[in-house]
Amino acid sequence: PGEGKGGDAFLVSNNCPEKYGEKKTYVEYNLTVHYYCLLMSSGIWQRGEEDEGVDGFLITDIRKEVNRAAKLKCNICKKKGASIGCVAPKCKRSYHFPCGLRKECIFQFMEDFRSYCWEHKPVQIFPDKESRGPSQCTICLDLVEHLPLYSVLKSPCCKNAWFHRECLQYQALSAGIFFFRCTVCNNKDKFQEEMLRMGIHIPEKDASWELEENAYQDLLQCYQHCDIRRCLCKEGRDYNEPDSKWEIKRCQSCGSRGTHLACSSMKSWEQNWECVECRSIFAKSGKYSKQKKRSLATSEKTDGTTCLLEEPSPKYPRQSPGSQHSFLLQTQRREVSSILKELKQQINTKTTRLNINTENIWNTALKGFRQRNFRPTNTIEVKFTNCKNRLKTDTSGSKHLFFQLLMGHLQNSSLFEGSSAKNLSLDSQALKENLYFEAGKMIAVSLVHGGPSPGFFSKILFNCLVYGPENVKPNLEDVADTDVVQTIKKIKYANSLSSLQSTIHECYDFLAAAGCLRPITALCDKNMLVNDLLTHHVIKRIISPLESFRQGLKTLGVLEKMEMHPVAFSSIFCHKPERLSAETLCDLFTIHCSSGVKEVGGADFWIGYLQDVESGESVVTLEDILYFVTGSFSIPPIGFDPEPTIKFLHVGYPIGNRLLNCLELPITKTYESFKNKMEFTIRNTLRVERE
Repeated sequence: PGEGKGGDAFLVSNNCPEKYGEKKTYVEYNLTVHYYCLLMSSGIWQRGEEDEGVDGFLITDIRKEVNRAAKLKCNICKKKGASIGCVAPKCKRSYHFPCGLRKECIFQFMEDFRSYCWEHKPVQIFPDKESRGPSQCTICLDLVEHLPLYSVLKSPCCKNAWFHRECLQYQALSAGIFFFRCTVCNNKDKFQEEMLRMGIHIPEKDASWELEENAYQDLLQCYQHCDIRRCLCKEGRDYNEPDSKWEIKRCQSCGSRGTHLACSSMKSWEQNWECVECRSIFAKSGKYSKQKKRSLATSEKTDGTTCLLEEPSPKYPRQSPGSQHSFLLQTQRREVSSILKELKQQINTKTTRLNINTENIWNTALKGFRQRNFRPTNTIEVKFTNCKNRLKTDTSGSKHLFFQLLMGHLQNSSLFEGSSAKNLSLDSQALKENLYFEAGKMIAVSLVHGGPSPGFFSKILFNCLVYGPENVKPNLEDVADTDVVQTIKKIKYANSLSSLQSTIHECYDFLAAAGCLRPITALCDKNMLVNDLLTHHVIKRIISPLESFRQGLKTLGVLEKMEMHPVAFSSIFCHKPERLSAETLCDLFTIHCSSGVKEVGGADFWIGYLQDVESGESVVTLEDILYFVTGSFSIPPIGFDPEPTIKFLHVGYPIGNRLLNCLELPITKTYESFKNKMEFTIRNTLRVERE
């Protein structure tokens, strides 16, 4: 902290964020600090919330640290105020942060923010056989010597990648934790781990180029050209008239080809369209799917003109609508998985324990999420307080089960209304207690921490969340209250002005409560009235719960990603996970076995057993098998970490290691013996846990 160290003039006057972190002055506290000096000071910890004091460092703690440092002399400049000490055992050196930089000390911006003096600092090991000649720094392209110097760093993942320390530090500050990686092989985890060890500061922020306003403005130019072989528009292929049959629709796959709606016989913008190149690619890969509305090679239009449409080759078989839908969902869920894995990088190793009672899942979960030390970025550990079996201490399985029970409770809670596809309800007490916010927060945390997705959202709710309620038009099917539906139907299907006015007279109180009273002078006025009623009951009525719920979903950046990838996220918010198949489980597990195991048919026994279970020739289900190994009955949107594996060992019965997601299978001579052991172990294990 700049107010009490020796060398104050240097610290307070020098403003170099790249070297010392952001310099902040707090007039009300008579305090000026550099951020890095604060982080590295040995006698202070972040005991407050992020918005308390100075980035979570309490003012009283900072003043105590200033007083402590005022008694310590810097071993480099010999002035007092040396708040940073070397963590090496028995080393008593203390120094200022800028002095340490000049003396080439190492400051590790991770975990406990350790510092090492020039004598005890970590170094990189260079094999003697490696070339000692200079090579290019892969960032600035100037020469860098292959020598064990403070100013030189070597990539841990690429043999011939060398960097200047200064180049790497500027690259890290610009790229941030999400984009900082090896410039040669693009490795992220191993590269960041080594650079943090060697004192490179990687800030927890987005890349600078992502934060620059209008940085990608040139990429927002939309393709506006009709590429159909015979364009019917008299104004030309580049003519585009929105909200008409001459509006240009772009290919849903590549976006680089277009068609007028009329030129492809599309009646509305909502219909999907793919260009001939993309359809050809999908066909050759065996993944081509037809649009929902059937297209003909030549389609007679209402005005008598003929439209020639591009069709895929008849050599490629058509997929059924069901297989098309399944393929699209799988593609979208793979996209969601990679996005959630990116968000999971925020999770640190600090643990927060939730004590959960399965018979009172909501209240105990709410208590855990509201406890003072709960942080969404901490690793979550779940302990079931009312269980006597292994679930009580089984961290991985407990967490999966907790989130599964929590999502099930939310689906059937008073916060939502509807049958299967649900919208938010209006619960004034829940709104007062901020429960909508907590529900959104719980869903976001579940997704990033490896839990299940809700899967019960209605399309209207999801669209309100990602596009904003002002951009969504509800339908009669979105109204959950059957009495309200019947009333709206009476108005909608009135066939004369007198019957309409009579219905409105009967429903006067209902319309007044909704704020939808309006003068009716013609039969067509009913359309506006119906729209007003739908908007009120589906959207305006729940606008406060919706906004609170949205704020909760912003936790860990989930809502932002939903808004960026709405189609992908709708696959997990509006659809339940597909039933497991033998093929799915076979692909999920990686088999590790020796050649000796192959001889006795271990892998073949496993595949055969999955097929028997799928066909119903077993007392267990595929979901039981997955739960036995991972503690989850379904594959979470983010996937499993670590990825499930199988080992064939000389064990008596199967063992499900939920900490490692590893299934240890016995080596048997016959398939019957293998199946009997699987049935016995899984059935009895699950029976005990259910009891």
